[in-house]
Amino acid sequence: MRHTWRWFGPKDRVSIDDMLQAGVQGVVTALHHVPTGTVWTPGEIARRQAELAAMADGTPSGLAWEVVESLPVSEAIKTQTGDWRDHVAHWIASMRNLKDAGIEVICYNFMPVLDWTRTDLAWRRPNGARCMRFDFTDFAAFDIHILQRKGAAEDFPEEIRDEAARRFAAMDEARREQLAGNVVFGLPGAAEHFTLDGVRALLDSYAPVTDTVLRRHFHDFLEQVAPVAQQIGMRLCCHPDDPPFPLLGLPRVMSTEADYAERMAAVDLPANGITLCSGSLGARPDNDLPGMMARLGDRVHFLHLRNVRRDGDALRGSFFEDEHLGGQTDMVALVAAVLREEARRRAAGRADRTIPMRPDHGQDILDDIGRGGQPGYPAIGRLKGLAELRGVERALRHGAQG
Repeated sequence: MRHTWRWFGPKDRVSIDDMLQAGVQGVVTALHHVPTGTVWTPGEIARRQAELAAMADGTPSGLAWEVVESLPVSEAIKTQTGDWRDHVAHWIASMRNLKDAGIEVICYNFMPVLDWTRTDLAWRRPNGARCMRFDFTDFAAFDIHILQRKGAAEDFPEEIRDEAARRFAAMDEARREQLAGNVVFGLPGAAEHFTLDGVRALLDSYAPVTDTVLRRHFHDFLEQVAPVAQQIGMRLCCHPDDPPFPLLGLPRVMSTEADYAERMAAVDLPANGITLCSGSLGARPDNDLPGMMARLGDRVHFLHLRNVRRDGDALRGSFFEDEHLGGQTDMVALVAAVLREEARRRAAGRADRTIPMRPDHGQDILDDIGRGGQPGYPAIGRLKGLAELRGVERALRHGAQG
């Protein structure tokens, strides 16, 4: 596995020096400041490459931008409204510019409105660490009583509705604002500005987009971008829904192994691949992560390795982000499946024999607490996760003992 690390640019409180000292081999980043739907120019790409090429004292870092995460797919493309055809053309132009800059892997997602959803961004664990949590009842309280989405109550079981009503009644205004802020933090750009009316308007724009329609729009997008990617030597990898079940009345089309297989078959080219995110997919008990890696590994172009622990066995339910080796996904079995896929690629002479992986998320521990970093992306918590994953990999590769 190629050990990479997500970096949010010069404003990231985890520095290039921090990454180097963690033993990182490559960088995952994006041009977060460029508006969605516009072209990533060669100049902006080169600027980001230069920013991560030097340590704080000017010494060359030796690090390179190896994976894009994410090149955003606009809501216009997903709904096929407005300037969506221009946005697709701009997405392809950005892909070509990235390839010209030497970058060959693009992670993206096709989730409507929200990139990810949690109800608590700093949930306290018994040992004092902090992690992100999705609480299904708190989410119902937001959806039904704070957002007041039409038809929201019908989307939850009766016992969840009743408990959500009790929790909402007990919340003061500050707690209600905090919950709303946590939920919409996964809205692109929402960390700086959002309104509930704005969220409702976004949801309304999806009223005609059923699950079937979103699948068709996704395939239309793939039919335009994947052949170009194949031609120029770019690998595309779609990230799963996070969490992998319907929310806010929106369709979800990348939540299960069957979804992955359907998207890959829609445009059956090696360039049309997937991001296997063990944390997102692990929030559903019916997703077998080591099995998915074994069965879909040929098209896995990028790995997010993290772990979650579910409160129960329901397909839609609460979970929190556990330690990388501590959740309910058998991480040793998953890494072993990855190594078998890499061995198969080496035997086949594939250039992509080493799969980029990043330790996804991490708990806030030690000096992470209070640092004010990006939720889910602490320095020390991720370093701990990377060290654990590296240890598993090294043990499994051991010639005599592995």
